[in-house]
Amino acid sequence: MNHEHIFTATDANFPANVLQSSTPVLVDFWGEWCGPCKALAPLLEQLAVEYGGRLKIAKVELDKNQKTALAYGVRSAPTMILFKDGKVQATQMGLVSKSQLVKVIDAAL
Repeated sequence: MNHEHIFTATDANFPANVLQSSTPVLVDFWGEWCGPCKALAPLLEQLAVEYGGRLKIAKVELDKNQKTALAYGVRSAPTMILFKDGKVQATQMGLVSKSQLVKVIDAAL
């Protein structure tokens, strides 16, 4: 994924790239096998552009980063968790509409 606002987070870089980020980070926990995750991808691209500079978006692949998923109680994909100052601000599970996601993001920013 080569979008400047969407980056891949892993168990190894999660603390530095998400928890210590000075910008709020929306983390999308997803899986290759997850249809709704693929449907959500274009929406996340759109939000990354619209919130450029105010919000970062990270994708965490569940199968490869189970430690991080377990740490935040992620059991299904897609699950999005919004982090601000290293703390969970909101959790959104399942395929959601843009307006639902914008509400969650705006409340935390």
